[in-house]
Amino acid sequence: MLNRLCYFHEALDKRKADQTLRILKPRSEGVDFYSNDYLGLARNKELRNLLLKQIIDHPHLLSGSTGSRLISGNSKEVIETEKFISKEHKSSSSLLFSSGYNANLALFSTLPNRHDTIIVDEKIHRSVHDACKMSNAKKLKFKHNDVDDLEKILKRQNGKCYVAIESLYSMDGDFAPIREIAEITKKYNAFLIIDEAHAFGVFGYGLVEKYQLQTKVLATVITYGKALGSHGAAILCDEVIKSYLVNFASPFIYTTAAQDIQWRSIKTGYEFLKTNKNPSSGLQQNIKVFHQQNIKTPSSENSPIQAVLVSDNHRLKDLQDTLLSEGFLTYAVFSPTVKQGTERLRICLHSFNTEEEIIGLTTIIKGFI
Repeated sequence: MLNRLCYFHEALDKRKADQTLRILKPRSEGVDFYSNDYLGLARNKELRNLLLKQIIDHPHLLSGSTGSRLISGNSKEVIETEKFISKEHKSSSSLLFSSGYNANLALFSTLPNRHDTIIVDEKIHRSVHDACKMSNAKKLKFKHNDVDDLEKILKRQNGKCYVAIESLYSMDGDFAPIREIAEITKKYNAFLIIDEAHAFGVFGYGLVEKYQLQTKVLATVITYGKALGSHGAAILCDEVIKSYLVNFASPFIYTTAAQDIQWRSIKTGYEFLKTNKNPSSGLQQNIKVFHQQNIKTPSSENSPIQAVLVSDNHRLKDLQDTLLSEGFLTYAVFSPTVKQGTERLRICLHSFNTEEEIIGLTTIIKGFI
């Protein structure tokens, strides 16, 4: 048996040598500059008390779902939550999933067939790449946020095309030119799918709604484990697309439904967002404070995600360790997760960070870059 495991040992040993070995460890104590809790709703006491009251008043929310939504898991709660989400986003319909990863897996493994082409931004989330492997469609990449390159690729295609982008990219912290891409996809009669995982909540209900692009997008993915501080995801789409996914999407069909408390927490989070604007304004103020420290970054100036390039795995690890020793929690992205030479410290800013904390963080970073 040990001989048969040699390959795995060698791969793990290489990761250790490169200082890129991933391990599971308890959540660290310190100043949070690494979580996706942009608005602080995951730790918000007022929202927590609202959810606690929901549980006390409706203890059945904690019951198990008992099966997939096509068997015994399609509760009244999830149906009502989908209707609520559709109304909030002015969408024909919505379909809830246990995670954004599953939502993307369902979309891209199901809608395109072997005669179709999926054209993805080269920095699209890993879930889309994995979904493309499950699909029989051809996959092509276009240069990151390059509308001209996308158009060149679209010009060469004959069959049906799906274009996949994120509105706000999680590794670079930059925005897609979604209005221009929407026009290009319309021009070539291609289907546009936009992942709003990191924009939802931070910028209202996302950039698709902000720019009124609903009619130009085939499907929008909204996730709730980031700014909303909850869990799960919804695909906003036409009723026909929803029905098609329910009938043919394996990640939906064969997944046990989540507990009703997950759906209730999503609905409660929306209602909290509508009546509490302070977290969003606080976040934008902290983003300004960060940029006032003159840290060089490729990220957009309004983004809660700020990437600081440190083009060497060992040097990057030293920076992360130094920050940790001073109580700052950050996330280092090593190659080959990103291209060699583009290793970076991924900093997430939040509404609850203080100006003093941001200045302390950036002072240490300046000593390394």
